[in-house]
Amino acid sequence: MGPLSGLRVVELQGIGPGPFCAMMLADMGAEVIRVDRASAVGQGAGRADVLARGRRSVAVDLKHGEGVEVVLKLLERADVLIEGFRPGVMERLGLGPEVCLERNPRLIYGRMTGWGQTGTLAKAAGHDINYISLTAALHSIGQPDGPPVPPLNLVGDFGGGGMLLAFGVVAALFERAQSGQGQVVDAAMTDGSALLMNGIFGMMNTGHWRPERGTNLLDGGGHFYGVYATKDGKHISIGALEPQFYALLLEKSGLGQESDLSPQLDRDDWPAMRQRLTRIFKTKTRDEWDAIMLGTDICYAPVLNFQDAVNHPHNRSRNTFVEVDGLHQAAPAPRFSRSPAATPPAAAAPGAHTDEVLADCNFSPEEIGRLREVGAVAG
Repeated sequence: MGPLSGLRVVELQGIGPGPFCAMMLADMGAEVIRVDRASAVGQGAGRADVLARGRRSVAVDLKHGEGVEVVLKLLERADVLIEGFRPGVMERLGLGPEVCLERNPRLIYGRMTGWGQTGTLAKAAGHDINYISLTAALHSIGQPDGPPVPPLNLVGDFGGGGMLLAFGVVAALFERAQSGQGQVVDAAMTDGSALLMNGIFGMMNTGHWRPERGTNLLDGGGHFYGVYATKDGKHISIGALEPQFYALLLEKSGLGQESDLSPQLDRDDWPAMRQRLTRIFKTKTRDEWDAIMLGTDICYAPVLNFQDAVNHPHNRSRNTFVEVDGLHQAAPAPRFSRSPAATPPAAAAPGAHTDEVLADCNFSPEEIGRLREVGAVAG
């Protein structure tokens, strides 16, 4: 089920953005084979590894010549390859783009890195926090009197990395439908995180965004767009940007009853206005503010932890979260009217489907047994 049903993907096991990209493709119905390391058999997080859901696993020793040949045979019948090694590693393994595209000229070769395949930092180690540092994303997040605050690893690894690669793969597949040819997709988390910042860069270009974090419309500078603590130590979020929504915020919060209110966009008075709202929101519990504001056009929501989010009526009504093998997790998204995605199966243990996958690729039982004996595959 799903709009990518019939698509065949081979994923070389990695961490973070590569598995996230593969999860997205699998969620949409693609048949994804995850190539785990032979040494990983008997290890791993198993069903708790949400990013690994929805695909079969074959365990291969990529340092063994016959193991490399196994992967090449998998690629002969695949549409897409996803790999997340540093530049040059795949080439040294004998699985570089030239080799793989020679075996399968229609292959979409998806490469996921932090710095990209080229550039002065291409071969250096790094993580999400480093990639978003280099593109001005991290600098823009945080309070004015404190250091930048890492937004988990959502911007580099997942939004600017795995999701960018998934988009690139689907774009390349569309192009292949016209040309009949495969190609390499170079997805870099620096490129992706910079791309995610284009809306902010646009405001910078027009002088509507100050370089000092925590002083702008969308970074918590404005008192009408931010997070506030409630009487019971919980938090709520307000996003009353538009004048009509701000007017409703003044009414429902009671702030409108106070005298000497400055205009909404008077930046000089934002800190004082935030102090007023801070005092007001601490007079009631989060549930009490929910009763007053939730569902109105104030642009309001309670700040929920994971368990609260799973159980919230809106999320339950949309089935935003699903339960897979006893574990709650986000459901596949987006949604399609004619080709809906199915609830994904739980993650498989490394090598759980080695024999099955090799048999699908026309390896005989004798060949599979010999590959096991020489250590080229495991399971």
